[in-house]
Amino acid sequence: MRTRAAILRHPGKPFTVEDVELGEPGPGEALVRIAGAGMCHTDVLFRELPELPAPMVFGHEGSGVVEAVGPGVTRVAPGDHVVMSYDSCGWCGQCMAGAPPYCDEFMARNLSGVRADGSTGATDADGGPVAARWFGQSSFAAHAIATERNLVTVDPSLPLELLGPLGCGLQTGAGSVLIALNVRAGSSLAVFGVGPVGLAAVMAAKVAGAAEIVAVDLHAGRRELAMELGATRAVDGADPDLAAVVGQVDYSFDTTGVPGVARTAISVLRPRGTCGLVGVGGDITVPPMALAGRSLRYIFEGDAVPQQFVPHLIGLWRQGRFPFDRLIRTYSLDEINDAERDSANGTTVKPILLPS
Repeated sequence: MRTRAAILRHPGKPFTVEDVELGEPGPGEALVRIAGAGMCHTDVLFRELPELPAPMVFGHEGSGVVEAVGPGVTRVAPGDHVVMSYDSCGWCGQCMAGAPPYCDEFMARNLSGVRADGSTGATDADGGPVAARWFGQSSFAAHAIATERNLVTVDPSLPLELLGPLGCGLQTGAGSVLIALNVRAGSSLAVFGVGPVGLAAVMAAKVAGAAEIVAVDLHAGRRELAMELGATRAVDGADPDLAAVVGQVDYSFDTTGVPGVARTAISVLRPRGTCGLVGVGGDITVPPMALAGRSLRYIFEGDAVPQQFVPHLIGLWRQGRFPFDRLIRTYSLDEINDAERDSANGTTVKPILLPS
């Protein structure tokens, strides 16, 4: 079928909204009409990693309505409202153990932009290949071919166009706190970088009952929002005595991917504390003694199983305990370059693109 999609053809050029041709959904796939798609830093990785295939349709926080399914699909049906998350194989040891973020095929299925067989999934108006399998969905479009494994069915009464970020960024922040780090009631947590992932972590820490939640960021507006969403203190990330100002905590969480910030996040841990990292950045050098009695780990997708965790987050939202909608500003698909700009400069915390 023919549809519209935002295509990135060159790392230094803007997105262009163009007509593309999608094939029929294949085995284990579904055609989804997109209601909304969140934008996050991972969707502009091509600007930093030009070895990715081009042209490509990005977008990995889609939500929409299933219009058709391919052979063998049994978990979703046409008409279902769905949130789109990451893809996984379902059969490797990690998937069978309930840890699909660490699927043996995670990188190939989510970060290559193509199917496992190397096919791109779409063609442009001239018949040229367009990579359209980013996180098994490529949802910066009016329609996407997704995999059954990355779809989470949701209640049709929900505001579908707003739910996409629950499938990745908000899942990563909240899951890192509630699942991966297992932040305990009465404990302390420092969150470095309170964009959408960090703010989800702040809200989740409040749900977990953390007694002290320290929000660290360069943007005063985001620090203020973090305080409104549950942080007990906010610290300017540019403070020259940052580690001392943050103080010692039981858990730390870095979303920035900046090596110096990650080292600070490690340095503020009490003995037997744990630091979680999620940002994509450079190498981190840490003296072994800095980890004495401490734990450090890199977290994919908050360790979450989407079909379990996304409904949990929706339940918390319905209770008023996870007000993620306060982070959102909507843009039309044609305004995708404005959304990228506003996200980069901190004007908007979480842009969502609406295809119509």
